[in-house]
Amino acid sequence: MPYDDRTPPTRHGRPVLVAAAVVSLSLTLAGCGGGGSAGVTQPRPGSSAGTAAPSTPAATTPTGTPSSAKPLADGPLTGKTVVIDPGHNPRNRDHAREINRKVDIGTGLKECDTTGTATDAGYAEAQFTRDVSHRLRTLLESQGAKVVLTHDDDRPFGPCIDERARTGNAAGADAVVSVHADGSAAGNRGFHVILPGRVSDGAADTTKIVGPSRELGIRIAAQFHRVTGSAPSNYVGDNTGIDTRKDLGGLNLSTVPKVFVECGNMRDPKDAALLTSAEWRQKAARGIADGISGYLNG
Repeated sequence: MPYDDRTPPTRHGRPVLVAAAVVSLSLTLAGCGGGGSAGVTQPRPGSSAGTAAPSTPAATTPTGTPSSAKPLADGPLTGKTVVIDPGHNPRNRDHAREINRKVDIGTGLKECDTTGTATDAGYAEAQFTRDVSHRLRTLLESQGAKVVLTHDDDRPFGPCIDERARTGNAAGADAVVSVHADGSAAGNRGFHVILPGRVSDGAADTTKIVGPSRELGIRIAAQFHRVTGSAPSNYVGDNTGIDTRKDLGGLNLSTVPKVFVECGNMRDPKDAALLTSAEWRQKAARGIADGISGYLNG
């Protein structure tokens, strides 16, 4: 779930204008047929429910951000930089004071980060997002992309939402994807992709990224649906799989194309069964990677 959103996750986001028609067209062309807050303690994670696909050991950039370590392969994404932002940090729960510190997101102040959600059995969102992010990194690197992670189990908490945005900006990323899973009520199912709304306030100015971020998000939504077989969310975005928001610091402060992917609802038993499956997580990573590739090569 978005780490800088403390609004109850069962709300209905404001739908994107004409999103239904656009996403429907995108799905056809592709060949297709909110959570715990920083102040709430979620169940501690249990087993990893499957191991991540093998990935290259991370090197670090001068700022300490994990990035591609080995010589990059030649491929369709050669010369492209993708930043992957694994939502939350499993140790945030042990640093309540630090993650509750407010940071400026342009439209106001938000908490540095939140704990994220978990399945009823205790599989943490932060555990899920790191696994999918590793799988996604491997897929993108195999196509020649330089991949940077905002964090990789290498810090006691965070990073804060403003730092996550700065990582993508500093990398001059061609695309940034923040990986999440939602924490809504049982019965609420499916994925959705969150796009930045048009914001020009204080430190935030999304004017230049709204258009390309929409294209990136629609591409990912189409491919995620195609590869995983999951339906668009039945509780956010009016069944389009697309939602637009202006209250997320990770989007507001980005100067490069960026979206959030909510892969499913961890609090719904049927979605949880998918999210805890290593085989399905590989499909989720593949769907996101195919969407990114289509956007960058489009």
